[in-house]
Amino acid sequence: MSDKTRFINPYTDFGFKKLFGEEVNKDLLVDFLNQLLPQKHIIKELTFRNVENQSDVALDRKAIFDIHCISETDERFIVEMQKAKIKYFKDRSLFYTTFPIKEQAERGDWNFRLDPIYYIAILDFFYDEEQEKAKVKRAVQLKDQDCEVFFDKLNYVFLQMPAFNKEKDELKSHYDKWLYFLKHLEHLEDIPEILKEPVFEKAFKIAEIANFSTDEYDAYQKSLLTYRDMVNVMKTKYEEGIEQGIEQGIENVTIRCLKQGKDSSEISQITGLAIDQIEKIGKKMNDG
Repeated sequence: MSDKTRFINPYTDFGFKKLFGEEVNKDLLVDFLNQLLPQKHIIKELTFRNVENQSDVALDRKAIFDIHCISETDERFIVEMQKAKIKYFKDRSLFYTTFPIKEQAERGDWNFRLDPIYYIAILDFFYDEEQEKAKVKRAVQLKDQDCEVFFDKLNYVFLQMPAFNKEKDELKSHYDKWLYFLKHLEHLEDIPEILKEPVFEKAFKIAEIANFSTDEYDAYQKSLLTYRDMVNVMKTKYEEGIEQGIEQGIENVTIRCLKQGKDSSEISQITGLAIDQIEKIGKKMNDG
């Protein structure tokens, strides 16, 4: 059994669930979540929950992996690793929290009291919104017009991993160390001195590929292949989008020039298009 890397990629389905989704390793998830939660909701113990039949909506399971759990004080958690952008990302996040809300409904007389819900998404991409690109962590609650919390039981935490750029000597908090661990795990050859703490030493041991059984290794390789396929697909879509955007931009400039009465020779110098291409765009504009 051999692999070019020493540790697993946590953005794979296998890697994410190996670290955070197994009963024997749930202390890692507890420790990680406690870096994201307010003091009043600090977790001492949690229980994993099987929610495979909760959703009646077909979701892209290649792009999103999730873990559902509940703390001993009844906080409910959805923890997701999302490695590729999905359309209507925020809408989907809001929709998915309706499941732990609805499942709390009781038959007969019920006073509508709800347990706190946390939706935590670890994102291997940036949002579309420009102003959010600099934020590694974004914690969201329902607030009123004065920016005061209206309802504190529905909470969203988004971690934009590409925005986390701290180096080893810049890690100041336990939270910093977790983000560094997740972002760099696959590419580390040795355990950094600053991460030589019991919780991370256990995490590194779990993540070390040499410790896998043959079945685990095969499952990881399959999961890794799926991850790489997804990354390549998203990269291709991005590059095609840029190319299409450039082509559309040039066509728009050409149309504006034609409407301004510029001749084909002048437009060719501006856009770099051949005369016959400009004439085709002109014909398309007139026919349209």
